[in-house]
Amino acid sequence: MDNFIFQNPVKLIMGRGMISRLSKEIPADKRVMITFGGGSVKKNGVYDQVKEALKNHFTVEFWGIEPNPSIETLRKAIALGKEEKVDYLLAVGGGSVIDGTKLISAGL
Repeated sequence: MDNFIFQNPVKLIMGRGMISRLSKEIPADKRVMITFGGGSVKKNGVYDQVKEALKNHFTVEFWGIEPNPSIETLRKAIALGKEEKVDYLLAVGGGSVIDGTKLISAGL
Protein backbone atom coordinates (compact mmCIF):
# COMPACT_ATOMS: atom_id res chain seq x y z
CA MET A 1 0.00 0.00 0.00
CA ASP A 2 1.21 3.51 -0.77
CA ASN A 3 1.49 5.96 2.09
CA PHE A 4 -1.23 8.60 2.24
CA ILE A 5 -2.92 11.08 4.53
CA PHE A 6 -6.69 11.35 4.54
CA GLN A 7 -8.66 14.09 6.29
CA ASN A 8 -12.45 14.01 6.20
CA PRO A 9 -14.11 16.86 8.06
CA VAL A 10 -17.76 16.14 8.77
CA LYS A 11 -20.46 18.48 10.01
CA LEU A 12 -23.66 16.89 11.25
CA ILE A 13 -26.75 19.08 11.33
CA MET A 14 -29.65 17.30 12.98
CA GLY A 15 -32.96 18.13 14.58
CA ARG A 16 -36.32 19.70 14.00
CA GLY A 17 -36.27 22.71 11.68
CA MET A 18 -32.62 22.34 10.71
CA ILE A 19 -33.18 21.47 7.04
CA SER A 20 -33.92 25.10 6.22
CA ARG A 21 -30.35 25.97 7.31
CA LEU A 22 -28.83 24.02 4.43
CA SER A 23 -28.78 27.01 2.10
CA LYS A 24 -26.72 28.90 4.69
CA GLU A 25 -24.31 26.01 5.20
CA ILE A 26 -23.53 25.25 1.55
CA PRO A 27 -22.33 28.06 -0.72
CA ALA A 28 -24.70 28.63 -3.64
CA ASP A 29 -21.97 28.15 -6.26
CA LYS A 30 -21.11 24.62 -5.10
CA ARG A 31 -22.29 21.39 -6.69
CA VAL A 32 -24.09 19.10 -4.24
CA MET A 33 -24.75 15.38 -4.44
CA ILE A 34 -27.58 14.31 -2.15
CA THR A 35 -27.54 10.67 -1.09
CA PHE A 36 -30.65 8.75 -0.08
CA GLY A 37 -31.79 5.29 0.93
CA GLY A 38 -34.99 3.64 -0.20
CA GLY A 39 -37.40 6.53 -0.37
CA SER A 40 -38.95 7.04 3.06
CA VAL A 41 -37.84 10.68 2.87
CA LYS A 42 -40.40 11.21 0.10
CA LYS A 43 -43.16 9.76 2.28
CA ASN A 44 -42.30 11.81 5.38
CA GLY A 45 -41.78 15.15 3.59
CA VAL A 46 -38.05 15.47 4.19
CA TYR A 47 -37.24 15.23 0.48
CA ASP A 48 -39.42 18.24 -0.37
CA GLN A 49 -37.88 20.26 2.46
CA VAL A 50 -34.34 19.49 1.27
CA LYS A 51 -35.16 20.34 -2.35
CA GLU A 52 -36.74 23.63 -1.24
CA ALA A 53 -33.74 24.52 0.93
CA LEU A 54 -31.35 23.86 -1.97
CA LYS A 55 -33.51 25.26 -4.77
CA ASN A 56 -30.78 27.75 -5.75
CA HIS A 57 -28.04 25.12 -5.82
CA PHE A 58 -26.96 22.64 -8.46
CA THR A 59 -27.94 19.24 -7.07
CA VAL A 60 -27.66 15.67 -8.26
CA GLU A 61 -29.39 12.82 -6.44
CA PHE A 62 -28.13 9.34 -5.70
CA TRP A 63 -30.80 6.93 -4.50
CA GLY A 64 -30.63 3.37 -3.24
CA ILE A 65 -28.08 3.22 -0.45
CA GLU A 66 -29.23 0.06 1.26
CA PRO A 67 -28.82 -1.04 4.90
CA ASN A 68 -25.20 -2.12 5.31
CA PRO A 69 -24.42 -0.61 1.89
CA SER A 70 -22.66 -2.76 -0.68
CA ILE A 71 -19.42 -1.52 -2.17
CA GLU A 72 -20.98 -1.87 -5.64
CA THR A 73 -23.71 0.64 -4.75
CA LEU A 74 -21.21 3.08 -3.29
CA ARG A 75 -18.91 2.78 -6.31
CA LYS A 76 -21.85 3.86 -8.50
CA ALA A 77 -22.29 6.92 -6.29
CA ILE A 78 -18.58 7.69 -6.49
CA ALA A 79 -18.70 7.47 -10.29
CA LEU A 80 -21.71 9.81 -10.39
CA GLY A 81 -19.99 12.27 -8.06
CA LYS A 82 -16.89 12.32 -10.25
CA GLU A 83 -18.95 12.66 -13.42
CA GLU A 84 -20.91 15.59 -11.98
CA LYS A 85 -17.82 17.16 -10.33
CA VAL A 86 -19.57 17.54 -6.98
CA ASP A 87 -18.11 19.75 -4.25
CA TYR A 88 -20.40 18.74 -1.39
CA LEU A 89 -22.10 15.55 -0.25
CA LEU A 90 -25.33 15.67 1.70
CA ALA A 91 -26.54 12.45 3.32
CA VAL A 92 -30.30 12.49 3.87
CA GLY A 93 -31.43 9.44 5.76
CA GLY A 94 -30.34 7.14 8.52
CA GLY A 95 -27.09 5.58 9.63
CA SER A 96 -26.47 3.51 6.52
CA VAL A 97 -26.88 6.55 4.27
CA ILE A 98 -24.54 8.56 6.50
CA ASP A 99 -21.94 5.77 6.68
CA GLY A 100 -22.16 5.09 2.96
CA THR A 101 -21.73 8.78 2.21
CA LYS A 102 -18.54 8.80 4.29
CA LEU A 103 -17.11 6.12 2.02
CA ILE A 104 -18.30 8.05 -1.05
CA SER A 105 -16.41 11.04 0.31
CA ALA A 106 -13.22 9.00 0.58
CA GLY A 107 -13.72 7.72 -2.97
CA LEU A 108 -14.15 11.20 -4.37
